[in-house]
Amino acid sequence: MPLFDIMLPYYGDVALMQGAVRSVLAQSDPDWRLTVIDDGREPGVPEWFAALGDDRVRYQRNPENLGITRNFQKCVDLLELERAVIMGCDDLLHPHYLATVRSLLERHPGIGMVQPGVEVIDGTGLVVDGLADKVKKRLYAPSVDGSRVMGGEELAASVLRGNWLYFPSICWRSDAVKPVNFRDGLSVIQDLALVIDLLQAGEQMVVDTEVVFQYRRHAISESSVQAFSGTRFTEAERYFHEVAERLDAQGWPKAARAARFHSASRLHALTMLPGALRRGGVDGVRTLASHAFSSGSSTG
Repeated sequence: MPLFDIMLPYYGDVALMQGAVRSVLAQSDPDWRLTVIDDGREPGVPEWFAALGDDRVRYQRNPENLGITRNFQKCVDLLELERAVIMGCDDLLHPHYLATVRSLLERHPGIGMVQPGVEVIDGTGLVVDGLADKVKKRLYAPSVDGSRVMGGEELAASVLRGNWLYFPSICWRSDAVKPVNFRDGLSVIQDLALVIDLLQAGEQMVVDTEVVFQYRRHAISESSVQAFSGTRFTEAERYFHEVAERLDAQGWPKAARAARFHSASRLHALTMLPGALRRGGVDGVRTLASHAFSSGSSTG
């Protein structure tokens, strides 16, 4: 059996999805299986997959729209192979992504998560270095020379201060992810919640600097639309307070403090305020301001 289950929850732009699939087909390491879960109704998509003629590619269309979280959860439920990648339907793998990850797994057998090097591209495929990603790299990402194993309270505190991970690029150990699953009631922050749950369960991560993945950041995304309305930060506030209590109970006070202060999330809300003001959304402005200027000391 292959080693890698590559899962692609799909909804939206057909051409970008096809580019993602082609990047999997172009892997130098052939030890993979791709499963595409189509949550949309775009015409011609089933026919395109049928024409590929590659038995490593499995395609299924949901009979009804599940939405982002439930479709991601379906991908986890369908995992069968030892290692898993749940990539975005508009992201791209470099041809040596799997070969690089395999090498890291051979050096660190049993590791729960692998975060390889990532570069960010825009909607046209151009490599970009926007403000959000500069902040991730310079303020929040740890110092790594080559590769580094992280885990426990150290990594939990780091990602809770500012989530510098790129979720679609991570390779997971399937038997670690399947029992944890995505948390109900979360949408834009579900990736962070999954990582924290795994860290609390004792899993570790290898962080590597070799760039093997292209993460697509669009000018307007689901998360940024929610950010202007403040919805994203209502969810984030609730999650940070809840997880802080759990981390205190686990005896991880530094991570609990990082969750309560959530500095990157508050900074993000502050940067969204001008756009919300221009849009004239009073409720969104109020929610963003409350999140940005909260003391971070509340526990309820």
